[in-house]
Amino acid sequence: MIRALMARPFLLLCLTALAWAGNTIAGRLAVGEVSPMALTTLRWVISFLLMSLFVRADVARALPLFRARPLYLLVMGFIGFTGFNAIYYIAAHHTSAVNLGIMQASTPLFVMAGAVLLGQSRISAGQLAGLVAGTLGVVIVVSTGRLDVLRQLNFNIGDLMLIFISAMYAAYSLGLKHRPAGASGLSFFAAMALVAALTSLPLLAAEAATGHLKWPTPKGWAIIAYVAVFPSLLAQVWYIRAIEAIGAARAGFIFNVIPIFAALLAVALLGEPLGWHHAVGLALVLGGIAVAERYRTA
Repeated sequence: MIRALMARPFLLLCLTALAWAGNTIAGRLAVGEVSPMALTTLRWVISFLLMSLFVRADVARALPLFRARPLYLLVMGFIGFTGFNAIYYIAAHHTSAVNLGIMQASTPLFVMAGAVLLGQSRISAGQLAGLVAGTLGVVIVVSTGRLDVLRQLNFNIGDLMLIFISAMYAAYSLGLKHRPAGASGLSFFAAMALVAALTSLPLLAAEAATGHLKWPTPKGWAIIAYVAVFPSLLAQVWYIRAIEAIGAARAGFIFNVIPIFAALLAVALLGEPLGWHHAVGLALVLGGIAVAERYRTA
């Protein structure tokens, strides 16, 4: 069953998007239950410990490959995991939820642009049309279908941070293509989780030094358990495997799906109302992905 699942990259991407959307809900529930940097550090420590139980032999075989490229591992672990999460939490204190959703939707643009600049992919007119349709769907969802919301957008330091981390995660996605040859996806993720845990420690220390550290409550531990297993562990493995199968440019479309799934989860778990804009946005996102796949370049 697991082997069959890993052979279906688009199903893996859907599960990845769902897990990362669930992380949005977990982040809201974590307010007052655990501080941001404590959550970041603990999720990666637990993820690494879980991985060490299952992939010890794979990591041992890949260790010489990892030792040969320490800078690559450090950069990838920081930009893909630690740095992305840390800046995201900071940005959330400076910008609105509407801006947050719209800025995150820019990730596929950076992935596709980067893939073209690096010669990894070409973009057809159909792919571009699909990307535009999907982005429009996200805009409709996060703006609740109201033009006045879009007219009142004010770009601040939080928005600039979100644009930066969107580009940063696009760089991580493209960089996965160059992971050490011979290293399995699981061993590579274990190395990334260790790097993320280690590089988050200075941020945790800074949080403690400024008096903002809050150790998890029982509810906080439950939230940490979820983010450690699903968004931090399984979703990352699924994402790496999907990129191996179809490439970063095609896989980048999941970032348009995440806000849709997050809205649906908010309806189901937080009791938020479901509006027409959710249905229209979902149709545009899924339709855009279908169009992009239909007219993709080789």
